[in-house]
Amino acid sequence: MASSLVSIVLLASSGLVLFLYAVSRLALALRHVAGKRVQDVLHRFTHTIPLAILTGTIVTTLLDSSSVVIILAIALVSAGALPFRNSLGIVLGANIGTTISSQLFAFDIGRYAIVAMLPGLLLLLLSKKRAGRTAGRALFCFGLLFFSLFLIGEAAAPLRNYAGVQAWLLRLENPIRGAGVGAIVTLLIQSSSATLGMVIKLAAKGLVTLPAGIAVMLGAELGTCSDTLLATLGRGRAALKTGLFHLGFNTISIALGLLLLEPFTALVLRLAGQADVARQLAHAHVLFNVTGVLLFAPLLPLCQRLLDAWLPEASPLRPQLSVQSA
Repeated sequence: MASSLVSIVLLASSGLVLFLYAVSRLALALRHVAGKRVQDVLHRFTHTIPLAILTGTIVTTLLDSSSVVIILAIALVSAGALPFRNSLGIVLGANIGTTISSQLFAFDIGRYAIVAMLPGLLLLLLSKKRAGRTAGRALFCFGLLFFSLFLIGEAAAPLRNYAGVQAWLLRLENPIRGAGVGAIVTLLIQSSSATLGMVIKLAAKGLVTLPAGIAVMLGAELGTCSDTLLATLGRGRAALKTGLFHLGFNTISIALGLLLLEPFTALVLRLAGQADVARQLAHAHVLFNVTGVLLFAPLLPLCQRLLDAWLPEASPLRPQLSVQSA
């Protein structure tokens, strides 16, 4: 039994390492492909709240990382290239865009990952142009991402035979415990996508119930604030306010989600009761984030005023007149 558990842990850990590598390299490759254009888009198409939300959603979907988009917005705010008020809509849009990943994770396409990995590897090895190699790296990492989740799911499948593991996973239905586990795991691996991907695969194998999966999902949303807060260090008050807004938005949304976990779970079951648990969890992620954005969007002007009052911009020093003594 002990050797079997060790094998499961080693295989699942290997899958997690591959996933984290694929996510980081995919984000890097996509940023190289998009490059300056992403910053231009964030600068030009965020003048109104609806447009900023839409832009944040689209860019996050393309880059497959809400953290990358929010950190880019923080960098632009810090450089004075993006007004603080425009960054708030980007943060909300990034929270919608990240739900696309959970929808993809719910598909069982990991066994077909070679369809993306092989052409990507050939491009990476054979292309003589940098753009071709970057596109090949992105395609290879995209396939590797789903293959790694497939490994995690296959490694976790035998856990159904261990009563102790099942009992521990069932205890995640407690909202505070489940959210705490989700936040801690996300803090440790610095990827909410990895946390959600693992939970969705565990749900697909019948190891995690919908209430437990939703609780862990809520915790992962909180854990993902750590890297964006770190990105604000040393970048000035405007950038800090963007990071604090992201933290405040997630904290309030998660608190409401935990308080209303039972009716929210019932609503998800009503809307997606015919789907399997993995798909229900992916739908819950979309429903939760979109609802949070719809609730917060009308409050953005108020949030801006509150943060401006709390952390006002430093006034430029006035030139001092020199007084010459007679």
